[in-house]
Amino acid sequence: MEPGFVSLDGVSHRYGGIAAGPEGVLAVQDLTININRGEFAAVVGPSGCGKSTLMKLATGLQFPFAGHVRVANQAVTKPVKIAGMAFQAPTLLPWRTTLENLLLPLEIVQPHRRELRRNKAQYVERAEKLLASVGLGGFGSKFPWQLSGGMQQRTSLCRALIHEPQLLMLDEPFGALDAFTREELWCVIRDLHAARGITVVLVTHDLREAVFLADRIFVMSQRPGRILVEKKIELPRPRELDVTFTKEFQDIVQELRGHIVQARQ
Repeated sequence: MEPGFVSLDGVSHRYGGIAAGPEGVLAVQDLTININRGEFAAVVGPSGCGKSTLMKLATGLQFPFAGHVRVANQAVTKPVKIAGMAFQAPTLLPWRTTLENLLLPLEIVQPHRRELRRNKAQYVERAEKLLASVGLGGFGSKFPWQLSGGMQQRTSLCRALIHEPQLLMLDEPFGALDAFTREELWCVIRDLHAARGITVVLVTHDLREAVFLADRIFVMSQRPGRILVEKKIELPRPRELDVTFTKEFQDIVQELRGHIVQARQ
């Protein structure tokens, strides 16, 4: 099989520390996954199966003791600059406005850091357009404490996209939100993916979320994690929320639930 845009081949990784014993805790073992350029992939599985470890390995925040990790045909030996990340907690800096929070990655990552000083107005315009695209036009001057949880998470998504990454990694980004806000943000990320054509990897416990958003879903085993099942989602795009009430959609959710029940045994 040819490597995808994101490729983990026979990867094993463990976490050490005195409490973990002399050899540490094996998080993933012989993990192989290939995600194509422009694809929306979702990763599901039992708690503690190594889903978040997969994200860290793919973005160069951790390095395996066995196997190979490649992104955009490059071996991952350092943090991946072409990736943006969003997590369950928005982690916005409370003393910075929404716009200032958005610009933060540009103050750190080259070449944007250099360019930001020269062309700040251009970058501010880009940030304001991004905010408008997720329904936050006019909120750039607000502080995080003036925003709802859903608005903070939209800001977090924008911050992950501000440097125009080729790869977007989402680690349970909607898990702390109420059901209605969560479904609203499903549509936001659906539209962002369609408009930008970027590669998205979503880690989630929510099977409905995975089926609604993804082109393919990967089911992981109990720790040490590896891929047990790969499921292609044939539901036509663009998908509206009404599709979640159809028998076809529910059947896919039940099939995935069955795989996860088996994985936990």
